[in-house]
Amino acid sequence: MSFQAYLDNVEAKTGQSADELRAIATQRGLADERGLAPGVKATAIVDWLKSDFDLGHGHAMAIVAYIKGKRS
Repeated sequence: MSFQAYLDNVEAKTGQSADELRAIATQRGLADERGLAPGVKATAIVDWLKSDFDLGHGHAMAIVAYIKGKRS
Protein backbone atom coordinates (compact mmCIF):
# COMPACT_ATOMS: atom_id res chain seq x y z
CA MET A 1 0.00 0.00 0.00
CA SER A 2 1.35 3.43 -0.90
CA PHE A 3 1.77 6.20 1.62
CA GLN A 4 -1.01 8.18 -0.07
CA ALA A 5 -3.31 5.17 0.18
CA TYR A 6 -2.70 5.09 3.95
CA LEU A 7 -3.60 8.79 4.17
CA ASP A 8 -6.70 8.28 2.02
CA ASN A 9 -7.82 5.40 4.23
CA VAL A 10 -7.28 7.48 7.37
CA GLU A 11 -9.45 10.25 5.92
CA ALA A 12 -12.15 7.77 4.90
CA LYS A 13 -12.21 6.26 8.40
CA THR A 14 -11.95 9.45 10.47
CA GLY A 15 -13.47 12.11 8.23
CA GLN A 16 -10.30 14.15 8.87
CA SER A 17 -7.53 14.81 6.35
CA ALA A 18 -3.89 14.39 7.32
CA ASP A 19 -3.62 18.20 7.47
CA GLU A 20 -6.62 18.39 9.79
CA LEU A 21 -5.19 15.70 12.07
CA ARG A 22 -1.86 17.54 12.11
CA ALA A 23 -3.70 20.72 13.14
CA ILE A 24 -5.50 18.87 15.94
CA ALA A 25 -2.18 17.39 17.10
CA THR A 26 -0.74 20.91 17.15
CA GLN A 27 -3.69 22.19 19.20
CA ARG A 28 -3.16 19.35 21.66
CA GLY A 29 0.53 20.23 22.01
CA LEU A 30 1.71 17.04 20.31
CA ALA A 31 3.11 18.75 17.20
CA ASP A 32 4.41 22.09 16.02
CA GLU A 33 5.44 23.64 12.70
CA ARG A 34 8.63 21.55 12.63
CA GLY A 35 7.05 18.16 13.37
CA LEU A 36 6.64 16.47 16.71
CA ALA A 37 6.61 18.93 19.60
CA PRO A 38 9.74 18.86 21.78
CA GLY A 39 9.68 15.90 24.12
CA VAL A 40 6.76 14.19 22.36
CA LYS A 41 7.33 10.62 21.23
CA ALA A 42 5.50 9.01 18.32
CA THR A 43 3.81 6.70 20.82
CA ALA A 44 1.85 9.63 22.29
CA ILE A 45 0.38 10.46 18.90
CA VAL A 46 -0.28 6.82 18.04
CA ASP A 47 -2.07 6.30 21.36
CA TRP A 48 -4.19 9.43 20.79
CA LEU A 49 -5.16 8.39 17.25
CA LYS A 50 -6.00 4.86 18.35
CA SER A 51 -8.09 6.11 21.26
CA ASP A 52 -9.93 9.02 19.65
CA PHE A 53 -10.20 7.81 16.05
CA ASP A 54 -9.93 4.00 16.37
CA LEU A 55 -7.03 3.88 13.92
CA GLY A 56 -4.78 0.88 13.65
CA HIS A 57 -1.08 1.13 14.36
CA GLY A 58 0.02 1.38 10.72
CA HIS A 59 -2.43 4.13 9.86
CA ALA A 60 -1.54 6.04 13.02
CA MET A 61 2.15 5.77 12.15
CA ALA A 62 1.39 7.17 8.67
CA ILE A 63 -0.01 10.28 10.39
CA VAL A 64 3.09 10.47 12.59
CA ALA A 65 5.23 10.33 9.44
CA TYR A 66 3.06 13.03 7.85
CA ILE A 67 3.47 15.25 10.90
CA LYS A 68 7.24 14.73 10.65
CA GLY A 69 7.18 15.91 7.03
CA LYS A 70 6.79 12.82 4.86
CA ARG A 71 4.67 13.57 1.78
CA SER A 72 5.21 10.59 -0.52
